[in-house]
Amino acid sequence: MSWFRRRRKSFFDLLEDIFREFEEEFRELEEEFEKLASRVQSRGEEFGKGPYIYGVRITIGPDGVPKVEEFGNIRMARGRPQIREEMEPLVDVIERDDEVWIVADIPGANKDKIKVRATEDKVVIKAENGKKYYKEVELPAKVDPKSAKASYRNGVLEIKLKKIKPAEEGTEVKVE
Repeated sequence: MSWFRRRRKSFFDLLEDIFREFEEEFRELEEEFEKLASRVQSRGEEFGKGPYIYGVRITIGPDGVPKVEEFGNIRMARGRPQIREEMEPLVDVIERDDEVWIVADIPGANKDKIKVRATEDKVVIKAENGKKYYKEVELPAKVDPKSAKASYRNGVLEIKLKKIKPAEEGTEVKVE
């Protein structure tokens, strides 16, 4: 008989594990970034224009599975940090009964330089004004791209799209 019972992990234990893994990955990313910067500077080259931004948002989906979303202009590729010219903004997608809303943080963008392209399945956001932003957003439901309405205030882009009502499944056939 075992004196110890196997204890199930609580939500907070799982969250702590996720943060511990994130901290370790971030430490590795930071070390690689510093190595890259020192190699470039030792050759007498300029390291590039900042800012350098890397961030994550961790959410728990309806299925209980944690989802990690990266944003910024630093990405890991082949185990090494890659600095991109375009910044990937932090984006929220909100599904309502008959609409899908997209809220994107793109501070410093000029309203006239923001381009939004919508299809039934995704929205592409591009902005240029000193800083460059780029994000492809997969939508949770099919939408009517012609219904899209966008507004930009105080560095926040808000896009609203009407959902497409699903057609009935097939046509009933009378049996003779």
